[in-house]
Amino acid sequence: MTNNKGTVYLIGAGPGDPGLLTVKGLECIRQADVIVYDRLAGPRLLDQRRADAECIFVGKQPDRHTLTQEEINQLLVEKALQGLTVARLKGGDPFVFGRGGEEAEELVRHDIPFEIIPGITSAIAVPAYAGIPVTHRDFTSTLAIITGNEDPTKETSSIQWSKIATGVGTLIFLMGMGNLPGIAQKLMEHGRDPQTPVALIRWGTRPEQTTLVGSLDNIARLAKEQGFKNPAIIIVGEVVQLRDKLKWFENKPLFGKRVLVTRSREQASNLSRAIEMLGGEPVEFPTIAIAAPEDNTPLENALARLDEYSWVIFTSVNGVNYFFDTLRRLNGDIRDLKGLKLCAIGPQTGKALQRFALRVTYIPTEYRAEAIIEGLRNKISTGDRVLLPRADIARKILPEALSRLGARVDEVTAYRTVLGAGSAGTVRDMLGNGAIDIITFTSSSTVRNFVTLLEAADPARLVGNALVACIGPITAGTARELGLPVHIEAKEYTINGLLQAILNYFVSTS
Repeated sequence: MTNNKGTVYLIGAGPGDPGLLTVKGLECIRQADVIVYDRLAGPRLLDQRRADAECIFVGKQPDRHTLTQEEINQLLVEKALQGLTVARLKGGDPFVFGRGGEEAEELVRHDIPFEIIPGITSAIAVPAYAGIPVTHRDFTSTLAIITGNEDPTKETSSIQWSKIATGVGTLIFLMGMGNLPGIAQKLMEHGRDPQTPVALIRWGTRPEQTTLVGSLDNIARLAKEQGFKNPAIIIVGEVVQLRDKLKWFENKPLFGKRVLVTRSREQASNLSRAIEMLGGEPVEFPTIAIAAPEDNTPLENALARLDEYSWVIFTSVNGVNYFFDTLRRLNGDIRDLKGLKLCAIGPQTGKALQRFALRVTYIPTEYRAEAIIEGLRNKISTGDRVLLPRADIARKILPEALSRLGARVDEVTAYRTVLGAGSAGTVRDMLGNGAIDIITFTSSSTVRNFVTLLEAADPARLVGNALVACIGPITAGTARELGLPVHIEAKEYTINGLLQAILNYFVSTS
């Protein structure tokens, strides 16, 4: 009987930044049949699930609960009794005011196997992202993490205010914004200096992170004046003074910016990582997907007679990958390219070829067909046969211009660019709520498919105040043709060039 039961993993999802999830937690998410998650578990973590995994939101908010705790407990039991592997994602750590202990007890009662995957608690991570160490040898060596949910005015309290007020250096209150005035009053009544520094940090570790600093005697008033609400943590102690010196997250150039990445899912990771390193939050919305040709015969025929070509021109990393995948299926290898001259359009395409230990004859300095032709003008000889393996929807300028140089060009489809499967409804809602700050386009097809997926009758109105950033003039031209404003256009037509153009924009407008 027990062998038919599934396992439940109680996973601490961390405070919000998806990068703070543990490696073991990520493995459990990827293997789970069912994911049960709450409001504070970062939504981007769900992107790591299996395509067939069931996702169930059980989030709680101060004013309402989707499910009661008892109902959540029962849900975990029901799914496990069906023999399913369950990942229960809880914000922060499941055993730090996460009611993970209650859920584990319920699993024990039903003899259901479970594991606890600890998470990084917001009590430590959120102050760190605000530049506040919770302990410091020059300030304090003691720390207390306290629930902020308990009403400080009730007659019987489980919190020993007289001891924590002066007996602990740093006090961290979780979920306490509703009780902030009472918390501050209790601490002062029991001897804490009214001038003790206090920091409130809302949505810590996320782009929306906001910090408000005051002292015990004025923090409640400041919070009311600024409308400071949950989810937030309260930090009381002298360590708050270190914030001005040590804050780092808010100093990153893209801090507070949510950036829409429209590249294919396979290609998005490099751009997303770079955005995160710059302090922004990438939102992946793959408007395109890469697929094999419907008919691979033309590419196979070309590969069968590679010795007839003088040049192979690769216009993308995708072209390189599909070229060599097909070559392997035909039992060929890189020796079949002996004597060929190789052109790579763009440094990443060049690196993709170099991974095969191939020497690239020519990499143009500007990555547009018009500029490439100028660079090849003195390299291509009349009668040279050129193989051009690329996307099915690529512009015709390059093969036509090569033909005018006297080359015989065989243009073959190495891969197809098809409509992506991004969550259009979610992105439409985010744009409508002003939750997207920058939209990035890395090709004309990403622009066209963006408009198609979102069914945008009025693209300019759809994007609202979001900035539109394009990788180069061709992409920017497509955006304008489709009615999108273009605010940022890269001068170097690469991902690094696009990021630099975005940074330059904010420097020039700051």
